[in-house]
Amino acid sequence: MNHIPPRLGVRLLAGLLLAGCGAGAAAADEVQVYGLIGTFAGSIKRSDSIARTQQIGSGGLTTSYLGFRGGEELGDGLRAVFQLETFFQPDNGGAGRSAADPSGFSRSGWVGLQGAFGQLTMGRHTSPYYVSMQVINPFGSSVAFSPLVVQSYVASFSNTVIGDTVWNNAVQYVTPALGDVSVTAIYAPGEVAGDSSVRNYGLHLRYKHGALAAILSGQRVRTAAVAPSTGQDAWLAGMSYDFGPAKLYGSAQTTNNAVTAIKSRTYQAGASVPVTPTGSILFSWARTGIDNPRAVVPTHNTAGLGYDYYLSKRTDVYATYLYDRINGRASGNSYALGIRHLF
Repeated sequence: MNHIPPRLGVRLLAGLLLAGCGAGAAAADEVQVYGLIGTFAGSIKRSDSIARTQQIGSGGLTTSYLGFRGGEELGDGLRAVFQLETFFQPDNGGAGRSAADPSGFSRSGWVGLQGAFGQLTMGRHTSPYYVSMQVINPFGSSVAFSPLVVQSYVASFSNTVIGDTVWNNAVQYVTPALGDVSVTAIYAPGEVAGDSSVRNYGLHLRYKHGALAAILSGQRVRTAAVAPSTGQDAWLAGMSYDFGPAKLYGSAQTTNNAVTAIKSRTYQAGASVPVTPTGSILFSWARTGIDNPRAVVPTHNTAGLGYDYYLSKRTDVYATYLYDRINGRASGNSYALGIRHLF
């Protein structure tokens, strides 16, 4: 079995994740079938939960998905491209991440054009804000074990970011490479008759040079807002640097909810430390404070510790521990063993 360094494995996973957001399509006129399947066994207890739950969970470090992508050369450097991806639950055979997801292509479904101008696509897209978040924390896209992601997007962790990790009815433009910088712009009109103010848009910058990676993302969300809030503006900045013996991560995020004037600030720090040729220790801590003019909201701290070991280029196993504490409530402790396989 061929072994690879953990960082290479992370880059392989990131490549497939970024493909869902406009990073490219098949080089030949053909359809590619690909995906990732993952599951974990664990014991879950959050700071707000009364009882501990024993669980065989779906996804884990990465949500399971199946994808199809391809395109056609149109001449003069122009190419038609498409991508269809669906989430699924290997623990119970269900479609989507949950029953709330569409029964079809819940992860992405878009078509567009690619050329020297960059890439322009229309349809359902993975949020570029969420993709940026994956660059600057060691647990990547995990909605189960990444402290930054769970505090931002997961309702049971009192999420601060309004909206899903996937945007419907969106137009997305990705620039061609601008040296070490790439830029993604996304717009979703909201499709509310007579109300052009109900729309979402975002601008996302990513920088990669050698060992340094940095992101700056901003988004305005209105279509997913629930009363009394009418929407939210969110900003995320962060960076990572690979020193060799360790890769360090850090980020700062702020959200501002319209009308209610509720604001949040989330800070995250983390590290990935190789301890064997194919295994790394992962650590991340996130702290969220909320300014609410109508109530005192306690500070939320979540920390994750894990060990990720690659058995091959496409298969890894891992162990994770997640500590969760909302001030004034009992702490929660979760732990799990999991496996992922790329295909």
